[in-house]
Amino acid sequence: MPEETRPPGFSRRSFIKTVGVSATVSTLSGIAEAHAAAREKEQADALEGPGPIAVAFTVNGKSAEVRVEPSVTLAEVLRLNLGLTGTKIICDRGSCGGCSVIVNGKLVNACMTLAFDVQGATITTVEGISQGGKLDAVQESFLRHDALQCGYCTPGFIVATRVLLNDVPKPTLDQIKKALGGNICRCGTYTNIFNAALEASGQAPIMDQKGV
Repeated sequence: MPEETRPPGFSRRSFIKTVGVSATVSTLSGIAEAHAAAREKEQADALEGPGPIAVAFTVNGKSAEVRVEPSVTLAEVLRLNLGLTGTKIICDRGSCGGCSVIVNGKLVNACMTLAFDVQGATITTVEGISQGGKLDAVQESFLRHDALQCGYCTPGFIVATRVLLNDVPKPTLDQIKKALGGNICRCGTYTNIFNAALEASGQAPIMDQKGV
C-alpha cells in the first residue's frame, strides 16, 4: 500500500503485530475453555445419583452390595434390601435408638445414616451379635432379667449395651444410664435393662421388680 494511502499510524509492522496478538489471545482463550470443559466433565463424572448407585459394605461378617438411590437410609437397606428386620424404624428421626447398629465399632442410628455414607464399612446388627449359634452375654442377660415387654426397642438396647461393654467392660450404673440414654423403652423396663447390663458385665444387678 502506498505510504500516502495508509491511515495515520498504520504500517505493515503494526498490522503483523496486531494479527499475532489476536491469534495468541484466541489460542489462549481456546485452551482455557478446553480446560474448563474438562473440569466440568470430571466433576460430572464424580457426582453420584440421582438414580440408583452401588453401595458395598460388610454386614455381620458377610459382604453385601445393593443399588439404591442416594437418599435411602442404612436402616431401610438393612430391613428392605437385606431382610435384617432386627433393626427397627420407630421414630425415624434418631430420637429413640430402635435402629441402633454398629458401624466400624461405633454406635449409630441407622435411620439417620445414608446408605451411601457406609460405603466400605463394617456393620453389625442385632442379628450379628450372637456368634456360632450362641447368644451373646448381653442377649442372655436380657432374657434372664426379662428386660423387655413389647420388645420392639430391645434390639436397639442390646446393640447399644454391647457397644458400651466393648468400650467399658465394667461400667458403673451411671455410665450404663448415660450410654443407653439415646434409647427409649416406652414400656418402662429400664430397671431390668440396667440389671441386664450390669450382669452382662460381671457385676451384681440392682434390685428389680422380681426381687432378683
